[in-house]
Amino acid sequence: MKVLIIEDEAPAREIVKTFLKDYPNAELVGECEDGFSGLKAIKEMQPDLVFLDVQMPKITGFEMLELLDEQPQIIFTTAYDQYAIKAFEMNAIDYLLKPFSKERFNQAMQKVQANEEVFETGEKLQKVIQTLDDKSEKLFRIAVKKGGDIHMIPVEELLYIEAKDDYVMLYTPKGRYLKEKTMKYYENHLDEQEFVRVHRSYIVRVDQVKRLEPYGKSSYLAILGQGQKINVSLSGYRKLKDVLSF
Repeated sequence: MKVLIIEDEAPAREIVKTFLKDYPNAELVGECEDGFSGLKAIKEMQPDLVFLDVQMPKITGFEMLELLDEQPQIIFTTAYDQYAIKAFEMNAIDYLLKPFSKERFNQAMQKVQANEEVFETGEKLQKVIQTLDDKSEKLFRIAVKKGGDIHMIPVEELLYIEAKDDYVMLYTPKGRYLKEKTMKYYENHLDEQEFVRVHRSYIVRVDQVKRLEPYGKSSYLAILGQGQKINVSLSGYRKLKDVLSF
């Protein structure tokens, strides 16, 4: 069983490595100090098990989950993220609450050894992501992959979002990025005073709307700052009207 540790704190990595010595079938193939190097290591090493810290600089463990192509088994480690713990409990993916004991570590490893087909692990990760998506916390950045690079997009750089089947296209002054999320997710997690869903296919940053033009019998076009034209439904027009107070 190939094991990878993704943890920004050296003492926490040392504890996991020490406890792993009691498991001769577990081969430590690497350790990473941040999520960026962790994603690369998962792709290159294809571990069976990952110890993943939740709170890390640059990119969090949750943001890493959204970018994973492979689906290894994951034991999360966290210091205080209580709402996340509830998500793990609901979906039977184990976690270690720092500081954790050898006994607690052994319990987590027993679950791994007793477990779980790879496809089940993938399903559980998706359930965790879905549970976290259902929370009402507002977004302040979005992690995306483009080519082989990872980009962190601050929400204030978003111009508008367009629906693309099971994906969305995020438009910024620096380019556009495809993300496997729903329009409903962004509608729920972006500040409703800054972003409005003006159409089933579009969410627009309010301060980007320069003018509205009639388009057909009961719809409009929003003309944005860089000349982009966005379809606006009648209900979207009413939402914009409420936010802009015109």
